[in-house]
Amino acid sequence: MHILLLLLAGLAFLSIVFEEVIHINKAKSTLFCGTLAWLLIFLFPEAGQTQEMILDKLDENLLEIASLWLFLMAAMTFVAFLNHQGLIESLIYKVLPRRVSERKLMFMVAGFAFLFSSLSDNMTATLVSIALVLSLRLDARKTVRFAVMVVFAVNSGGVALITGDVTTLMIFMAKKVEIQDLLFLSIPSLFSVMLLATMLSRPLQGEVEIIPTERRDDKVGKFIAFVFLTTIIGTIILNIVAGVPPVLTFLFGLSLMFLIGRFCYKDDERENLLDYIRVIEYDTLLFFLGILLLVGVLKEIGVLNSLVGIYELLPVTSANFVMGALSSLIDNVPLTAALLKADIVMSAGEWLSLTYAVGVGGSLLIIGSASGIVAMSKVEAVTFASFLRYLLPLSIAFTTGYVGSYITGHLMHG
Repeated sequence: MHILLLLLAGLAFLSIVFEEVIHINKAKSTLFCGTLAWLLIFLFPEAGQTQEMILDKLDENLLEIASLWLFLMAAMTFVAFLNHQGLIESLIYKVLPRRVSERKLMFMVAGFAFLFSSLSDNMTATLVSIALVLSLRLDARKTVRFAVMVVFAVNSGGVALITGDVTTLMIFMAKKVEIQDLLFLSIPSLFSVMLLATMLSRPLQGEVEIIPTERRDDKVGKFIAFVFLTTIIGTIILNIVAGVPPVLTFLFGLSLMFLIGRFCYKDDERENLLDYIRVIEYDTLLFFLGILLLVGVLKEIGVLNSLVGIYELLPVTSANFVMGALSSLIDNVPLTAALLKADIVMSAGEWLSLTYAVGVGGSLLIIGSASGIVAMSKVEAVTFASFLRYLLPLSIAFTTGYVGSYITGHLMHG
């Protein structure tokens, strides 16, 4: 049964890689494999496993998935409204000069994505950053290049703060690293982002002309943008102070958005804010569902736990790097959970380098991180194959950042 479940996971991975060849939407194939895997677990349980035990495991997985789903739905609805109103474009026009070289633009996008991901979660930062790139209306090849930059910068920015990345928060809560350690981790993270921006910007020769488009002056839209920003900040503060789950804060912010729209747009038939829920990409959400169901199966049959055997074969520093590379294929949350549960003995500096590895390693492949999946869903030109063309510069930037994180940890803890 374990072999069959592993084959299903492999089939799902291949369906993502060869989506353009088989012409089957990745959401359909991954959802099929994910649900079938759980059906097989129920129909052919392992010895000693009762239906109640399997149901408890499924409920635990569905709770995690539902939280992610609802959070994504709220964030994507906010962004859909802001894009429709042109508020993100307006922000770009105020920050960017009228004309800017594509090379300089690459560094500006990288810096924006890096900083914004430290303030918000990775998925929201990706949605906003990708919306920024799409508003510039570059050709498809250049758009992919900028999307690659966004994915890496978002993952790198989020890794240095407990509010920016789930795995960083998990390692911090396990008392493996301290806040000040993570703050210093932002130095090699930012350096690797700028290194990648340098490599990706070298072939760019042109200039981008920023031409503001006429937009109606919508004070209500600006107020909702303020609600969105307040929701992000409130999510960070309430999670730290009172342990409030981010999904709850975002759903509350979404409810405020709907109420504001109800009372402020009641005489305007053009605006019904509930309509924005209907235009978000549900194939993205279904893709998440299928992938996370499969990851849950791999976790339950012990595949993820067996990965910690790498630490018996390799030195800790090398094993941490390998774990980072593996996080481009396996969801970094259960991977990190497996490492923490295994109670591996590492120094504080080595835990810091692991934090960087599992947080940024997912950037190597488009399916390796939530930000990559969001980028793939939003940009038509971004596919597994088109992203894979940039594996070499991504690997160089990731390796440089990892070495920097190791040196940072060594300097701080000897």
